[in-house]
Amino acid sequence: MADQLDAIVMSKAQKWLDGDYDEATKKQVKFLIDNDKKELTESFYKDLEFGTGGLRGIMGVGTNRMNIYTVGTATQGLANYLKKNFAGEAIRVAVAHDSRNNSRMFAERVADIFASNGFHVYLFDALRPTPELSFAIRELKCHSGVVITASHNPKEYNGYKAYWTDGAQVTAPHDTNIIAEVEKITDNAQVLTGANASNIEILGEEFDRIYIDRIKHDVQLSPESVARYHDMKIVYTPLHGAGMRLVPASLRNFGFTNVIMVPEQAVIDGNFPTVESPNPEERKTMSMAIDLGRREGADLVLATDPDSDRIGVALRNGKGEYVLLNGNQTLVLLMSYQLTRWAERGELDGKQYVVKTIVTSLMANAVAASFGVKCYDCLTGFKYIARIIRENEGKAKYIGGGEESFGYLAGDYVRDKDAVSACSLAAEAAAWARDTMGLTLYEWLQQLYVKYGFYREGLVSVVRKGKDGAEEIQRMMVDFRAQHPARLAGSDVVVVRDYKTLEELDVRTGERKPIDQESSNVLQWITADGTIVSVRPSGTEPKIKFYFGVKEPLPSVEEYDTVLAALDAKIERIKQELKLV
Repeated sequence: MADQLDAIVMSKAQKWLDGDYDEATKKQVKFLIDNDKKELTESFYKDLEFGTGGLRGIMGVGTNRMNIYTVGTATQGLANYLKKNFAGEAIRVAVAHDSRNNSRMFAERVADIFASNGFHVYLFDALRPTPELSFAIRELKCHSGVVITASHNPKEYNGYKAYWTDGAQVTAPHDTNIIAEVEKITDNAQVLTGANASNIEILGEEFDRIYIDRIKHDVQLSPESVARYHDMKIVYTPLHGAGMRLVPASLRNFGFTNVIMVPEQAVIDGNFPTVESPNPEERKTMSMAIDLGRREGADLVLATDPDSDRIGVALRNGKGEYVLLNGNQTLVLLMSYQLTRWAERGELDGKQYVVKTIVTSLMANAVAASFGVKCYDCLTGFKYIARIIRENEGKAKYIGGGEESFGYLAGDYVRDKDAVSACSLAAEAAAWARDTMGLTLYEWLQQLYVKYGFYREGLVSVVRKGKDGAEEIQRMMVDFRAQHPARLAGSDVVVVRDYKTLEELDVRTGERKPIDQESSNVLQWITADGTIVSVRPSGTEPKIKFYFGVKEPLPSVEEYDTVLAALDAKIERIKQELKLV
């Protein structure tokens, strides 16, 4: 088996040495053959898959790496599908990129290929937030779009996300149809380049103004509160990424006048020199911003990841400490604020809805129900939220929604998570809470727990890299399907949901019923006391994720710390039972 794999790897590597590839690439392939067989295998043992959201991988030479050739193959395949799908139309596409190493080069290659295929291409003049790409597709009536980004992945990664006419990432049937076209590209000669440069139109600051004005028009709910607390101290870090200019610009557009940037991280750098990982989910990534917030006495500490679609929020508690919210807490706060203000403004008439993913806190469902607003649950990934928005157009009004992984979208003018608007909404919610209740956002969150119950979430990501890691992750899912836990933290598992087979099992009765979702490799275990554990391999990173949700009543804010400790202890017990610690 190993000899067979070696032969496949060597055959593919030899094609790169003999084929129409640049000399620097050939030199690196030759180096790997002579000096690093392990890396050679990782680089060539398979093709970097154009999955349902596009590409994501480590940068380097080879068929399993992000480089101008794998990006070129993906783009030509997408172009061929667009020509089939929109035959006879003048096709328009938008292209953007984040701050990662090689992102500009990849974006320019994408634009060149699209232009060479006869498309009109809107290419941003420099890095931009991913949500602005989604907005541009809708605003400029494009047929498709591409953003070069690996979101919050480590610096070695880059990626390629493809979008459809509604500004959302591609979904069925287009995703699989595009994959089929990409797989037909077997030679560099099939990739069209170097023609029709005049087809490329550059988008600059004028378009940014259209975007941030639309955010204010569609998202702002409490301008009077902002006016009274416009000088509230806000510390913000773009983590060396695409939010550096537009997040502060949007905050200023809302009326905030005291935005303090973290200077060391307000530097565009794809090496992300001040953090191990540019992921606002991690406290150590947020530490520099939190330290500055402490020194400044900031009311709010905000962060965005490199492509500015994920938001990190840290709030000061009653002890003066800054608490980094998890994505569920941020979502609950933003959704509660939107629903409260929509209700106060008399804008809820039963035709509105919100959306969350199946691994996101059930507290969002409880909040929505209290306002008489429908809450949809969908698969993980913002493209599924976007699909629900699309399916409800003309029938119901989307207010907001998101997922536990620090993504939120207010309003439907964008069809992907948008940290630019989410930062402005979070700041406005903080101003409104102080103005109307005399509370900080953290104090309001505690009051929401008293009202709805104290929902507490946890997450464990088990990283398994490379070919062997991917196989181990799949084995774990097979084993969990074969034998689910009987009890979790002393409570019987009573429901098992398998989103791959789309079947829900009532453990006590043996009854099975269908799940109304698209198939996805996710398992959920629900216990008699309402604890929920979800297991899913990541679609974008070499890891398998375990999500934990527990709940207890919170009789009063004074008992917050006691109940919090009990809930965290329960989550730790489940982790130990599943042998994750």
